[in-house]
Amino acid sequence: MAIQAGNCIFRWKQEIMNTAIVRIRAKIAEFEAKLADLRIAERELLALETVSLRTTASLRKTTSSRKTTRLQKKGAKRGPKPKHGPEAIASSPKRQTSGEAIAEVLGQHGALSVPEIAGHIKAAGRDIDRRAVSYSLQAMKKQRRVKTSGGKWTLAKASASKLAVA
Repeated sequence: MAIQAGNCIFRWKQEIMNTAIVRIRAKIAEFEAKLADLRIAERELLALETVSLRTTASLRKTTSSRKTTRLQKKGAKRGPKPKHGPEAIASSPKRQTSGEAIAEVLGQHGALSVPEIAGHIKAAGRDIDRRAVSYSLQAMKKQRRVKTSGGKWTLAKASASKLAVA
């Protein structure tokens, strides 16, 4: 009886191992099929890349040859490129920041609300909306350059005296 029980357990373990091995082999076959599909896709992509590289290289050659022939036909030479360095920045007119524009309007007109400030700045020829004025005023308030009371904004006393001196 003990021998039969031992044989039964052995067979049971062997069947479990056989099914596990079958499952593992099935997974391996599945992964090999996926790997083959990926290799095919890789070959296709490489073929497309080489074709696109060839076409872009040929396009570059044709466009560069067109440019040289145009220049040769006209007999013109390319001139110097426009400057983008510090000299160009120094020669351009300095643009007034929105904070400076607000300080100037408040210095001229006294206490104003946000829409009134935006209106004065627009009348001066600068394209600015109420939201930008509001954000600038909040930033200037954090810097203690302006103060507000009752919805009206005014210059802080230190900024007013600096503006009067300048």
